Amino acid sequence: MSLPSEPTAEQWAAAVAAVRSAGADDEVQLFCHVNPDGDALGSMLGFGLGLRRLGFTRIRATFPGDFAVPSPYAALPGADLLVPEPEAFADPRLVVVFDVASESRLGALAGRLAAAPCSIVLDHHASNTGFGDVRLVDPRAAATSVVAEQLLARLGVELDREIAECLYVALATDTGSFKFDMTTVAVHELAARLIATGLRPGEISRRVFDSRPFGAMKLTGEVLGRAVLEPAAAGGRGMVWTWATLADLERHGQPPYVLDTLIDPVRSVAEADVSVVVKQVAAGEWSVSLRSKGAVDVSGVAVSQGGGGHRLAAGFTGYGEADDVVATVRRLLDEYLN
Repeated sequence: MSLPSEPTAEQWAAAVAAVRSAGADDEVQLFCHVNPDGDALGSMLGFGLGLRRLGFTRIRATFPGDFAVPSPYAALPGADLLVPEPEAFADPRLVVVFDVASESRLGALAGRLAAAPCSIVLDHHASNTGFGDVRLVDPRAAATSVVAEQLLARLGVELDREIAECLYVALATDTGSFKFDMTTVAVHELAARLIATGLRPGEISRRVFDSRPFGAMKLTGEVLGRAVLEPAAAGGRGMVWTWATLADLERHGQPPYVLDTLIDPVRSVAEADVSVVVKQVAAGEWSVSLRSKGAVDVSGVAVSQGGGGHRLAAGFTGYGEADDVVATVRRLLDEYLN
């Protein structure tokens, strides 16, 4: 999949003009994707705090589905901007969307996007479908927070510690603590500017990456214990996969978001380029996370199933039994590679 271009000067100017055309008392609605991760929430809240710095007084932020903020992000600055989906502004003057590759990831909130006089989309997914009035999509950016910081700079918002913490958490989570391939010199330079506001990276890392309930640890051990390695899959490059059910979550007393990081230990398996984690979200419905170490472009599989993502990290919603979903992934990988 060829990457689209980074935002043009005209697109940046249009985004700045769209924000500045709204009055301080106008309703501004911020959206991110269902089951938000650190980049989605951090980018959205950091930008929301930036809008406050500009004098905006009526800002709300939300995401579709259950109003459950993962505990590592519950203490982010700007969390008071968050409201449940039903409390989103009905007719906002401006809508700004973060880390959403397609409108389907907004659920019923997509209608608010279409009805708004103006919408701005900030994203870094190569699979972005090109929705919204003003599109700031940069697939070369390591995180959506990179795009958010660039827009804040163009709006004249200086970084403070609260804005920086949100953007830093977003950047750190989407780069895997600065170890994924998209971690560039520019990423480290941005991290340095954020830290210079007074952040304590060690404290943030402990809260976001190194703190898990005991039940979550036990659940992870159980799910990893049922992992399957298929050396011949993915055109002989190897695939490792596992699954987790709602019953698993209930047995260990854990919320669904504790499974979001399960893909990390699975992808560490040396004998497999492709890793797959299938997480049940409802009867016959599964959230599928795909990762590659570099030999396989997993975004093609995700896009073909209505999902999206990047070459090395993607996902989609699958239906049926867990084995059926994995069989589909196995078949599509072999088709693409052979």
